[in-house]
Amino acid sequence: MEFKELELTEEVLRAVEEMGFAEATEIQAKSIPLIQSGADVIGKSNTGTGKTAAFGIPAIESISHERNGVEVLILCPTRELAMQACDEIRKFSKYMNWVKPCAVYGGASMDRQIIDIKRGANIVVGTPGRVMDHMRRRTLKLQNLKMIILDEADEMLNMGFREDIECILQEVPEERQTILFSATMPPAIMAITNQYQKDPQLIKIDQKYRTVDTIDQYYFEIPSGMKMEAMQYLLLAYEPKASMIFCNTKKMVDDLTETLTSKGFKAAGLHGDMKQTQRTYVMDKFKSGKINILIATDVAARGIDVSGIDVVFNFDLPQDNEYYIHRIGRTGRAGKSGTAYTLISNRKQIYDLKALSRYIKAEIKEKELPEKNDIINNKISKVVNKITAASQQTLKDETDIIFGILTAEGYSAEQIAKILINLRINKELRNIPEFEIPKVKKYVSKSTGKLTKSKSAKIEISAGKSNRIAPNFILGALVEATGMQGKNFGKIEIFDKYSTVEVPQADLEFIIDAMDNTKVNGKKVTVKLCERKSQEKSKEKSKDKPRFGRSRDSHEGSRRNDSSRRKGSSHKKRKSSK
Repeated sequence: MEFKELELTEEVLRAVEEMGFAEATEIQAKSIPLIQSGADVIGKSNTGTGKTAAFGIPAIESISHERNGVEVLILCPTRELAMQACDEIRKFSKYMNWVKPCAVYGGASMDRQIIDIKRGANIVVGTPGRVMDHMRRRTLKLQNLKMIILDEADEMLNMGFREDIECILQEVPEERQTILFSATMPPAIMAITNQYQKDPQLIKIDQKYRTVDTIDQYYFEIPSGMKMEAMQYLLLAYEPKASMIFCNTKKMVDDLTETLTSKGFKAAGLHGDMKQTQRTYVMDKFKSGKINILIATDVAARGIDVSGIDVVFNFDLPQDNEYYIHRIGRTGRAGKSGTAYTLISNRKQIYDLKALSRYIKAEIKEKELPEKNDIINNKISKVVNKITAASQQTLKDETDIIFGILTAEGYSAEQIAKILINLRINKELRNIPEFEIPKVKKYVSKSTGKLTKSKSAKIEISAGKSNRIAPNFILGALVEATGMQGKNFGKIEIFDKYSTVEVPQADLEFIIDAMDNTKVNGKKVTVKLCERKSQEKSKEKSKDKPRFGRSRDSHEGSRRNDSSRRKGSSHKKRKSSK
């Protein structure tokens, strides 16, 4: 079904058309009319089927022209999803200047979010924890709320947000429309629908995921300052016949294009600042094979249909999960196999990638960069194969002339062969970067014996029983601030004035930075490495040793005092006898 058949406003249709969408997905075609009718809806659909548009389009069309405050509230499990959903809604409402979306999530300035809300936000997209914070502060008032949407409800429950969700649902007006989207329907979801929805209409979509089955997906963990060199390594090692490299910014497209072309690669860039004539010229060269590496932004690559691309590189992790699907879909077409490689620069991106993997329901495997010696050996083998193939061919007259001149100069046939082979090998090897990729330290778990990237550490959070802190409050705050899954965290202990949490050693600095100065159950907290246990042990040891030493010293001291007293008394007796 096309979008123009869904009875949407002209403003929305214009925005949708500009975004390059013509046909609605099944979940969109079924959900939009039902939500527009005012019914409560349960959407059971796999990720990657266009759910944001399914609830976002009817949400913006429900917004009144009057300034009534927040009319739509959308809850998402993570800040990344909240940001993505808010950006999509902004795009859909591009020509509706009365629609003012705003994203609220942990790890960002509360003051900035308060300003955005006060400026007239009527659609708020946020994570449960931060939404609760704004509600407690009375900076988010929901008395005029008409619609509440729970996006990826099952994921929110898995992350420990059930209490927050139920608290929010109890606080919003009873006369409202409640929309729930979930990939699965566990009992906890059914309990929420039974209690908080009125005669909900179920939409069930069993659609295959949009990632192509024939695409092998990998990622490399690379320090951010070495991504250029790593990109050259990969191109030299795999030598794709035709490849696309995706960057998030126009500047990065220009920088990477300049670097690769200066190293002899047949590459060209493509982005929105280029004129149409330039774009056409680049695409013609790419399609004809005159260049075999196309470097592009997501927007510039939209609408490009080129067959025969065997490898897609994500130089930057895409800012939107849908972009990733579109990117890797450039390869593996028509039943052919393809490969997608993504360069990751820090631990935060590792968790973003894991979330992306869950989103597309496909495994993205880690891979080590090829060794320099392997690349060199492959290049030498390539030269040997070319020489072997050429030896079967008849030499041309010009070759005989050159050979004659060189032998006349005193070079032997063996010397000439060495010189020519060295020239050829040096040409093949000259573009290999001189750098070493730091190896990620890996550890073996003592309990499982399995290879793992991290040991556990313990952090201390400055809130405890006296602040009415419960483990689920801390877990929810950790998940929201870091974007990590709840299962990544270990034992949580609540003491009177502080709490401790076991966290992966490899992510310790990231977790402390992400959590410091955030709020847990409304209390601003500080977070640091927990050293109480080691301090207590050292105190105990220090108490034990001095206690023994003091008793011995005091015993010896008393003996000395006794002897001195005896000496003193005898001296007095001698003096008195005189």
